[in-house]
Amino acid sequence: MEVKARAPGKIILSGEHAVVHGSTAVASSIDLYTYVSLRFPTPSDNDDALRLQLKDVGLEFSWPIGRIKEALSEKDIPNSSVPTSCSIESLRSLAALVDELKIPEAKIGLGAGVLAFLWLYSSIQGYKPATVVITSELPLGSGLGSSAALCVALSAALLSFSDSVNLDLSHQGWLTFGESELELLNKWAFEGERIIHGKPSGIDNTVSTYGNMIKFKSGSLTRIKTNMTLKMLITNTKVGRNTKALVAGVSERTLRHPEAMASVFNAVDSISTELAAIIRSPAPDDLSLTEKESKIEELMEMNQGLLQCMGVSHASIETVLRTTLKYKLASKLTGAGGGGCVLTLLPTLLSGTVVDKVTSELESCGFHCLTAAIGGNGVEICFGDSS
Repeated sequence: MEVKARAPGKIILSGEHAVVHGSTAVASSIDLYTYVSLRFPTPSDNDDALRLQLKDVGLEFSWPIGRIKEALSEKDIPNSSVPTSCSIESLRSLAALVDELKIPEAKIGLGAGVLAFLWLYSSIQGYKPATVVITSELPLGSGLGSSAALCVALSAALLSFSDSVNLDLSHQGWLTFGESELELLNKWAFEGERIIHGKPSGIDNTVSTYGNMIKFKSGSLTRIKTNMTLKMLITNTKVGRNTKALVAGVSERTLRHPEAMASVFNAVDSISTELAAIIRSPAPDDLSLTEKESKIEELMEMNQGLLQCMGVSHASIETVLRTTLKYKLASKLTGAGGGGCVLTLLPTLLSGTVVDKVTSELESCGFHCLTAAIGGNGVEICFGDSS
């Protein structure tokens, strides 16, 4: 039998950078997904290898199961019900396996994801041959949570064939996990994120697991449920950025101007709190929805101004802002800044012609545009055909 899992990416609606300094941030899932399919061979296949296919980048890897078992010889018997951190010894052993793959220099950043894959697979499923195929609608390294979506979708596929979750294998179409199962899945995904990022906040994998939106402050995550449908134009500037350097830059500016930056962070906190309240409140008719969208646009513009105060904008981001402003659309960077992606709210009453025009103009600058609905479902799985 084959299982397919999908997990959404994420955007930060407000609060990036300021969240490091105690402010509230609001994040949301988007309906752009990473897909993982898992299939175990039949006895007649006579296959004793673990195979990983990364369809989007045209790479395929395989390892004899015995080689993985040998590399993790000091590891305890796999237990899918207890999320386990990868020890330094295990990380070194798995890194040696990844080094042997000779990943092309241009795609060397994929190595950490392959490491996380090997750890999650061996920890949840043990040492069994299988074929895992990964595809994604999320651009890599652009701040849309592609690594978290991978870890969440992979954990979902692996757990669905374990004794730790109880699922209806005969269910047709996409299926969601129960609350306790989502909690377990999220913890496993976080362990994968730790391998990729070192010290992740947990925001990305939590949004990808549960979907909808979350409010985050000082290490505390609060899930936000809303029936409000918002659409965003996501512009990928294709400009790479150094997140650690950008975070350090904000901290250095805070040391130089403590009182001014404290005011900036307080303002961001107020924006995030108000944004969460607007999203939570019901919108019974089109007029109410239009009013809410107008308020959200203003809050996005205010947040962007404060991000500029923090010094994390970029010439490419400013180009997007100028372009969308011509069409009276509100935009802000999302994530670390310094490049990456920019969000533009697409109001409900906005014509498709305007969307086409702004998209065309942005793409003529060399950017890549995606349209996404925010606040949708979290991770889901499907047994057999998902069509």
